[in-house]
Formats: sequence, C-alpha cells, structure tokens
Amino acid sequence: MSNSNDKSDSARRRAQNHFTASEQRDTLVRREIDKERAAGTAKIAKLKALRLAKEAAEEAEAAKLAAEAKLEKDAKARAKAASRRKQPPAA
Repeated sequence: MSNSNDKSDSARRRAQNHFTASEQRDTLVRREIDKERAAGTAKIAKLKALRLAKEAAEEAEAAKLAAEAKLEKDAKARAKAASRRKQPPAA
C-alpha cells in the first residue's frame, strides 16, 4: 500500500512541479507584455506631446503672421486715406 502512495505522491509532485514551472513562465510572459505595453504607451504620450507642441507653435506663428498682415493692411489703408486728404480735388 505504501508503494502505491509513494507512486501517487511522486506523480503528484511531478505534476505540481510542471504546473508551477508553467505558472512561472506565464508570469514572466505577462510581465514582459506589461513592460512592452508601458513602453508603447510612453512612446505614444511622447509623440502626442511633440505633436501638440508643434501644433501650438504653428498656431502661434499663424497668429503672428495674421497680426502682421493686419497691421500692414491697416498701415496701407491709413496711407491711402492720408494721400486722399492731401490731393487737391479734381476739377
């Protein structure tokens, strides 16, 4: 009877060892996947921040150009109005 129990215990230990090793591999794989996912998330966040910074710089440049164009247009309009005032009336 003892021999039967020993075989059973031995088989149970081997199965448990196999199961434990399998669990350890699964845990390592999950950790690696989590690391890769975190790295990907960080990369995406960095790229998004760069894109937003670029868009903000482009908007600022566009606003600056629009303001300069408006100033130029206003200056031309003032100059035109001033030249009309200086011209003698057409007879």
